[in-house]
Amino acid sequence: MKFIKHTQYEGLHAPFSASKSSWLRYDDDKVVQSYTEMKATERGTILHAWAKSTIDLGIKQPKSAKTLYAYVNDAIGFKMSTEVVLYYSDRFFGTADAISFRNGVLRIHDLKTGKTPAKMEQLLVYTALFCLEYKIKPSDLKEIELRIYQNDKILYHNPTVDEIVPVMDRIVYLDKMLDKIDYEGV
Repeated sequence: MKFIKHTQYEGLHAPFSASKSSWLRYDDDKVVQSYTEMKATERGTILHAWAKSTIDLGIKQPKSAKTLYAYVNDAIGFKMSTEVVLYYSDRFFGTADAISFRNGVLRIHDLKTGKTPAKMEQLLVYTALFCLEYKIKPSDLKEIELRIYQNDKILYHNPTVDEIVPVMDRIVYLDKMLDKIDYEGV
């Protein structure tokens, strides 16, 4: 038999794919909820790409409390880099939406497009990854400012050394533990 080629779908997964067949047991409400969540994730990806391009091009937005406009304008104003990978190891890395490090001040901003309240913990991990990758002691930083932009609000946090060091230590510890497991073949 000659099978029909669907090259545009190669490497992709359908929202309701065979490999994740739990949807067979969903009632109609759960199917709608699941599909709505997938569409929201898709929308978030598009908004992040738009924000990155807008920031990189330096296109200021109308002054507004709207999440997206505030995020873009602040990132441009602080001359931040966008979508920066912070790397410690192949197991521990992440992409900061917007980051800058200038004159001893570390800024990390995160754009959240979903409704579920975001947690600052993610930005603490980015801070730890930054310190580990660039071999900077948190105590050597003059200031750390973390921001989450979500639901037309901005959450601010200035973490202390006592908040960052345990995250750094955990990353290092877990990476060494997993190295040992890989080495021993467990």
